[in-house]
Order: sequence, then C-alpha cells, then structure tokens
Amino acid sequence: MLDDAGKPINAHWGSILRYHGVYYWFGGIMEGKTINQHVPLPGVSCYSSRDLYHWKNEGIVMPGEIAGTDLVLPRYPEREKVIYNRRTRKFVMWMHVDTTEYHYARAAVAVSDSPTGPYHYLGSMRPNGSECRDMTVFQDKDGKAYLIFSSEGNATTHIAQLTDDYLKPNGAMARLFIDQWREGPAVFRYGKRYFLINSKCAGWAFSAARFAVAPSMLGPWKELGNPTVGAGSDKTFDSQSSDVLQVAGKRGAFIFLGDRWKPDDLVDSRYIWLPISIQGDKLEIQWRDHWDLSVFK
Repeated sequence: MLDDAGKPINAHWGSILRYHGVYYWFGGIMEGKTINQHVPLPGVSCYSSRDLYHWKNEGIVMPGEIAGTDLVLPRYPEREKVIYNRRTRKFVMWMHVDTTEYHYARAAVAVSDSPTGPYHYLGSMRPNGSECRDMTVFQDKDGKAYLIFSSEGNATTHIAQLTDDYLKPNGAMARLFIDQWREGPAVFRYGKRYFLINSKCAGWAFSAARFAVAPSMLGPWKELGNPTVGAGSDKTFDSQSSDVLQVAGKRGAFIFLGDRWKPDDLVDSRYIWLPISIQGDKLEIQWRDHWDLSVFK
C-alpha cells in the first residue's frame, strides 16, 4: 500500500481511528537492516484518509526513544492503538513496550490534543500487576474502554477495563483462553455482540486465526474456531491479525486488517485488508485478490 507521495505506508501493527470524518492509521515504523529478526523502530507513524483509498503521511507522532523515560533502547514500542476520550478531549495511545527478549512485558500510555500528535509519553505499567505483550484497546458505545492483552507468559488473554480517563486499569478484568497461547488481538462490536479475533503464538510465523463472541467485553466468551475460510486459511492468508475497522455509513461493514510479516526483511512486511461477513455469531473472512468498498451494501 502506498501513500499519496507514492511511498510504501510504514505503519505496522496498525490500528485505525475515525475522528470528524477522517480515518487515522497509526502504526510502528520499521527502518534499516533486519538483524536476528529485529529492526530499528524510530517511532510511531500516522496516515490520514477520508475515503480509505488515499492516504497522507502525517509524519512521526511519537518518537521510539524518549530520554528520561523507560522508552529507551533496548526497550521499544509496538502495537500502538489510539482511541479518543470525549470527556477529557484527549487522544490516548496504548502500546506494548518490551525488549528483544520480551521479558519487560509492559503496557504504556501516551496522550495528545490532536490525532496527529505530538503524543506525550506518560510511562508504562503492568496492568493489574500482569505481564502485557501483544495488545489492543477497544472503546465501547457507552464510552467505556478496555485493554486486551496476552499475559501469563502469553498463555492467557486478559481484558482489563480502563478508568474513565483511559489512562490506567480500574481493576475490573477477565481472564480467557487459558493455556491457549494467543496473540495479535483485534476486537469489535456489531449490534449486541462483541467479537475478538486473534492468532496462536508463533512469533513472526503465521498460524490459523481464532475468534470468539461474547454478550459483554468481560464475558463470558464463547470460542467459535477459525473465521477465515478457503485456501490459505490455515495460515490466515499469510498474515496476523492487527485490527478490525468499521466503515462509516455502511451497516455491518467491517474490515479485517492483518500484518504480513517478512521476518528476514521486516521493513518489506506488507498488509492485507479483507471484508468480514457476519451472520449472527458467525464470522467469515475469504481471500479476495481485488475488492473495494462496494462489496458492502
């Protein structure tokens, strides 16, 4: 995918926020040579679009290193996700902060007055005292927000409700997928159902996606198998879940966003976007070589 200057979009582990009619795509920048399946991460990028086809590079909205904080090498940020708090009028970015050994295992938060930054880093924590690795955030229709993350050595998924300012957990939480080793969470709501898509823990390798449905974010969650179908579904079409985007103005229009990793050349990692079909509790994601928003009625 290219931006409006013809350059590859550099926003890995991406998530998309819609605000005042504009979509903002946030993600981690990868630059330089891949060594031992790692690459320099100079910061968090942002791209903007009104139609999901044409993207403008808004630049680096938060650097990857910030002196005087814990966000300095060998620690780095990944899986940056942004939501907007209507009460505080702040854009709140959550991210996973770690080292190449993945022993630091913390969640961090930053805030901004504008979707395009700059984001001010507030520090990191272990949510409710638990390890945090792959993560995402979800904002519900009632304004409540949740942090969803791999924990307990990645064996279990935690969902932690956030305080009203979205800056820390409020203590309410749920543990799910116990001893199932899942990562790459992506959450969305359609009607009265909540859906969670993720992958098995496989490092940069690809695995079959999994999904679950619940009547509320804190559960109970019912596991329903692999949402992808057809050739390539055993490896999620060579991708890993990153986010689910709801298309404005179209009922039931959701797009699966996946990272297509190249572990020996991470800078050349690509993205896939595919429409999601929803029938009751069932999700279905099929591979399409070409498609556009007209698939949504």
